[in-house]
Amino acid sequence: MPLAPIDTEITIAELTRSPYPIYQRLRAQTPVLKVASVGRTFLTKAADTRAVKENPELWSSNDPNTPMERAFQAHTLMRKDGEAHLRARNAMLPTFSARNIRTIWSVEYEKLAAQYLDRLPRDEVIDLFSALAGPLAARILSVVLGIPEASDYELQEWSQALIDGAGNFGWAPEPFARVDRAHIGMNALLKQKAEVLKAAPNQSALSVMVNAEDPLDWDQIVSNIKIAIGGGINEPRDALLTCVVGLVNNPDQLEAIKESGKWGDAFEEAVRWVAPIQVSARVATSDTEIRGIDIPKGDVVLTCQASSNHDEELFEDGHEYNVFRKHAPHQSFGGGPHHCMGTHISRAMIGKIMLPMLFERFPNMKLMSPNDVNWSGFGFRGPLSLPVRLT
Repeated sequence: MPLAPIDTEITIAELTRSPYPIYQRLRAQTPVLKVASVGRTFLTKAADTRAVKENPELWSSNDPNTPMERAFQAHTLMRKDGEAHLRARNAMLPTFSARNIRTIWSVEYEKLAAQYLDRLPRDEVIDLFSALAGPLAARILSVVLGIPEASDYELQEWSQALIDGAGNFGWAPEPFARVDRAHIGMNALLKQKAEVLKAAPNQSALSVMVNAEDPLDWDQIVSNIKIAIGGGINEPRDALLTCVVGLVNNPDQLEAIKESGKWGDAFEEAVRWVAPIQVSARVATSDTEIRGIDIPKGDVVLTCQASSNHDEELFEDGHEYNVFRKHAPHQSFGGGPHHCMGTHISRAMIGKIMLPMLFERFPNMKLMSPNDVNWSGFGFRGPLSLPVRLT
C-alpha cells in the first residue's frame, strides 16, 4: 500500500484563516493527506477520526513533536496514555462531578451571568467577545479552579498565551516568549493558593488535588490547572459567540428555540458547526493503514474534528448552522479516554443557563456585520470579535 500523498501548498495561514473549504476538498479527494507545513497526516473523514480517538492502544496521545509541551513547560495529561493519563485526569475529576455541577458551579454561574449581563448597556453597540463572553468564562473558571484572585484580564491573557503556544505548529518564537511570561504569574498564584486551600478546602480543582490522599506531584498539579486555563476560557467563550452568530443570523431558528426551550440543541449545533477545538494529534504505535494508505509506526496523524463535523456522510449542508437538522453525533468534545472533562459543565453553563438568559434580556439582538464575522484559528477557532447592538 502507498504512503500518504504529501501536500506542499496548504499553509498554516490558510488553515487559520479559512480551513473549511480546504477540508471539504480533502474529504472528497484525499481524506488521508500529509500536509508538509504542519508536518502531520490529516484525517478529515468522521469515521477515521472517531476510530483513531477510540483506539488508544493503536493511537497514542504522546505526540513527540507537539508544541504543547514547549508551551506548557510540562508533559501534560493531554499527551499521556493509559494509567498515567487516568491518574492525572482522575485527580481533577471530583470537581466536575454531576453533583458539583448541579449544586455549586451552575448556581455560581447563574449569579455571575446575571451580574455580567447587568453591566451591558441597552441599545448600544458592544463587542460581545470582550464585554461578556471572555470575561464571564474567565470568572467562572477562576472559581471552579480555586484561583478567584486572578483577574478576568489575567486569566484571558494566560489562556490565550497557552493555546497560541500549544497551537504554534510553525514553531514561531513570539508565541513561546509570550507564554513563558504568562507562566511567571500563573506559577506564583498557584503556589500561594495551594497553601490557602490546604487550610480551607473546597470543591475547586486546585483544592481537590492538593488535599487528595495520594496527591499528584506538584508539577503535575500545576500542569493540570494550566490545561484547564488553556481550554476552559476559549471553549465556552467561542461556543457562546458561535451560538449567537448562528441564532441571530437565522431568526426562524431562534424563534423556534425560544418557543421550544431547546437551548441545548442550539448549543450542540453551534459546536458542531464551528468546533472550538478543531484538531487533535495522535501517534501510530505500530504500522497500520487507513483507507488503503500505509501509516508507519511513529507517524503523527491530525484528527480534524472540524472536518468530521461537516462530513457529508453524516451532515447535509454541514457548512450551515441548522438547529432543525437530523441528529448525528459530532466530535467537538473528543472521544475515547481523552473525552473533554469540561463537556457537561460547558453544556450546563452555555446551553442551559446563558443562552436563555441572554436572549431573554436582549430578544432583538442584532449583529452589526452578520455576513462578515471575523473567524480565526486552526487548532482552536472562534470569532475574534462580535459587535452587536443589544435591544
